[in-house]
Amino acid sequence: MSYQHLIEQSETSIYKAVFPNTTNHYDTLFGGTALHLMDEVAFITATRFSRKRMVTVSTGKIDFKMPIPAGTIIQLVGKVVRVGNTSLDILVDIFVEEMYTYSREKAISGIFTFVAIDENRQPTSVV
Repeated sequence: MSYQHLIEQSETSIYKAVFPNTTNHYDTLFGGTALHLMDEVAFITATRFSRKRMVTVSTGKIDFKMPIPAGTIIQLVGKVVRVGNTSLDILVDIFVEEMYTYSREKAISGIFTFVAIDENRQPTSVV
């Protein structure tokens, strides 16, 4: 069964400004803040795909390709990349944009695995 329609409709994109209160002592986005935002976007993507209760069960490799400086705009994009019986894998990419130029680059990428649960918090089918 193809879930292509659900995958396309559940793709999620969120934009954020990187303010000084989210940066580390190098004036770049704190890694923990990036992971928090990525997990949030992954959760929204998984929920939009399945319309069921979803919980994070693991993260795959997270690649920090470049630092994200304060005073930039980031776009987080979540997309379903694997559909299992009770679980989904969500790829989340963070792109960084300069505020006053058209520069845009992929900065961080990672996989988040979610499981659908029922009212008793037991795994259930994602669709």
